[in-house]
Amino acid sequence: MGEVQNEVFALERVEAQPTYQLVASSIEKRILDGVFKTGQQLPSELQLAKQLGVNRSTVREAIRVLEQSGLVFRKSARRLVISVPQEKDLAQQMTRAMILHEITFLELWEIMLPLEVRAAELAAERASAEEIVQLEMNLAATSRCIEHEAELVALDIEFHYIIAKASRNRALLLAREPIGQFFYPAFYRVMSRLNAKDRMLAAHTEIFEGIRRRDPRHATLWMEKHIMDFRRGYELANFDINRPVDSDSAHRSN
Repeated sequence: MGEVQNEVFALERVEAQPTYQLVASSIEKRILDGVFKTGQQLPSELQLAKQLGVNRSTVREAIRVLEQSGLVFRKSARRLVISVPQEKDLAQQMTRAMILHEITFLELWEIMLPLEVRAAELAAERASAEEIVQLEMNLAATSRCIEHEAELVALDIEFHYIIAKASRNRALLLAREPIGQFFYPAFYRVMSRLNAKDRMLAAHTEIFEGIRRRDPRHATLWMEKHIMDFRRGYELANFDINRPVDSDSAHRSN
């Protein structure tokens, strides 16, 4: 009989997780499973340590992780409450991921176009009277600040956020928040380089009119024109639309 050879398999080394991460994952699972409910006070560090069979310092580190993810917030020194992560909590994690994955401005534009057009359509159907007033106030402020760079970027971001909120679609709101943090400061850079700030204001005005008149077709038509301007502007301003976003992209406006 021939000699039987043992086959050797190449296996990747298993990395052990720190205990505090395992504890954080365990508490997170209890939150997601509904054992700990939103608004409910989290058991004390001592109680959690006893339940999980670890020391209090490990629990303390785990809680820091949960706080950073927005799953718990501290009402007082000793009182932690289960919370729902807000758009900005999630956006911070996503923006870091986009930087590390070297997401380009072209990729942002490709996804922002359908998101913003759909947001405008839904907002024209669903915006409250209060949100319409907020948009009108935003337009008035934009008109006054048309030459003030920092204010204009903030107003641009706010305008599109109000529309996304008015869509009444939480999935859309969560999806667009991290993208918008990169996209709209870059949008302003393009429009500023081309001296097209009045064109931006004109597009905002038409989008607002479509929403105010409950005319989804008008709102989406102008939102599409508005976002299309970004790519054309990038080319005209000689910016590289294939450049990856970086840590300054969400804050730099010139």
